[in-house]
Amino acid sequence: MTTSKQPRNPLHGVTLERMLTKLVAFFGWEILAQRVRIRCFTSEPSIASSLKFLRKTPWARAEVESLYAFMLREQADRNGTVRIISARDATRQERRFYEGR
Repeated sequence: MTTSKQPRNPLHGVTLERMLTKLVAFFGWEILAQRVRIRCFTSEPSIASSLKFLRKTPWARAEVESLYAFMLREQADRNGTVRIISARDATRQERRFYEGR
């Protein structure tokens, strides 16, 4: 039995800086800017400037968190983990990703 208060929340305990660093490593700045349309990802992107903006802008932070959760699911799929989701559970990021195929 887990002792964590949020065992099913993949964002629990993950800092915004760690999320952003992993997203940049996974997608790169160019793809990240296409997925989350904010200027700090397109014009001279850096972790520091992006963190400053994301901490002040709740809607942008929510987009980044959603994309991070999507990335985790994609990595799980690549590793052969089976998951079943309903259409209701599909995030806006996933719909954009799959419609683009």
